[in-house]
Amino acid sequence: MRRALSTAFGLALVAPAAPLHADDNAAGRPHWPQFRGPQARGVCESCKTPATWNIETGENIAWKSPLPGLGLSSPIVWGDRVFVTTAVKPEDAASKLKVGLYGDIQPINEPIEHSYRVICLDRNTGRVLWDKEAARGVPKIKRHPKASHANSTPVTDGRHVVAMFGAEGLYCFDMSGELKWKKDFGPIDSGFFMVKSAQWGFGSSPVIHDGRLLLQCDVQEGSFLAAYDINDGRELWKTPRADVPTWSSPTVLVGKDRTQVICNGWKHIGGYDLGDGSEIWKMTGGGDIPVPTPILAGGLIFITSAHGSMAPIYAIRPGATGDITPKGQDEKGEHIAWWKERRGNYMQTPLCYGDLLYFCMDNGMLSVYGLEKGEQIYRERIGEGNTGFTASIVAADDKLYVSAEVGEVFVVKTGVEYDLLGKNTFGESIMATPAISENMILFRTEKQLVAVRGKS
Repeated sequence: MRRALSTAFGLALVAPAAPLHADDNAAGRPHWPQFRGPQARGVCESCKTPATWNIETGENIAWKSPLPGLGLSSPIVWGDRVFVTTAVKPEDAASKLKVGLYGDIQPINEPIEHSYRVICLDRNTGRVLWDKEAARGVPKIKRHPKASHANSTPVTDGRHVVAMFGAEGLYCFDMSGELKWKKDFGPIDSGFFMVKSAQWGFGSSPVIHDGRLLLQCDVQEGSFLAAYDINDGRELWKTPRADVPTWSSPTVLVGKDRTQVICNGWKHIGGYDLGDGSEIWKMTGGGDIPVPTPILAGGLIFITSAHGSMAPIYAIRPGATGDITPKGQDEKGEHIAWWKERRGNYMQTPLCYGDLLYFCMDNGMLSVYGLEKGEQIYRERIGEGNTGFTASIVAADDKLYVSAEVGEVFVVKTGVEYDLLGKNTFGESIMATPAISENMILFRTEKQLVAVRGKS
């Protein structure tokens, strides 16, 4: 039966392996345990990574591993293990992406059974260690032409691996692939708030901190932020959010006196107490379809969005309390270090490297600002202007890695002047943000996972 199902869904059978309850090689190593790595920073401080590679000749390519189905979640890494999620249909009904710069809001309906899967691979070889089905069924919600039914990046703490499949549920596995607990949230609907028939699929990724699994769930009805016990899935608290659907993931800020969960939003940007979920501060306004995850740098919280009437960048002081919404561009108040009404990001999470902030827009326009005061350093277009950019920037070894949807990766030197070091082509689309593990960059393309590694 298992062989028949695997054949129907195009899945590789994986030979049983010894239990993998702990990674003996994980201690003391830098991990990439969630979307964009620790605190969504997107930076590997000690990594040595190449500027060029060649997918055809194999230059600086460590390995390539095919992935079944369609998933736009990013890979994560713990020690010598890589985890990805995907949604698989039978081979004769393969899902397709529509990449590029366009404004089509109509969703794709796929009324056919999917297998929602979590896959663990060996970081050194790309070999599949285990492949587990979390759920099976016809999708409850349609997807955007640029989305999949596995958009949310999984998260791990080295003992648990948690995968969120939106309306198909939340699943917690141990490191050997045994299901520990799961939650069903019903048909949670993420889509365009102005056209509710435009269902686009869930995109927020979970976060683990201090034994808590944190989930931001902004949907058409009943938005919330919640914390669950990572060991058994028990709900610790659940705070309603008065917001429309968003696709941002939360960030945890550990302060001297308090730890808070930072959420992007349109009607409700805010900070919440990690202990009980109570609101600490809030803002209203910005882009009305928030996607970028908040980042922390230089003692400030950076939040951006871009859609509708505004595209702001906010630099918020972590001691903020109450309603800190600015009344105009010239007003900051005590809790906002600086902010810009325009030039924010729609899809990509920004990045801080050194004392500079990097923002890449959908059309490849790269804007660089000073961290402390927000002064513009330079603006430069990456690519030809007719290519879409969805994946967020990552950085290592004084290099920015900027992935275009068509499968081109531009490598830009960090610093106050634009310096393109390399352009690399994969030959298939890239929508997922890469992961960096020591001296290796893991790129998820539409059909495979590729490990790029420079010469040691």
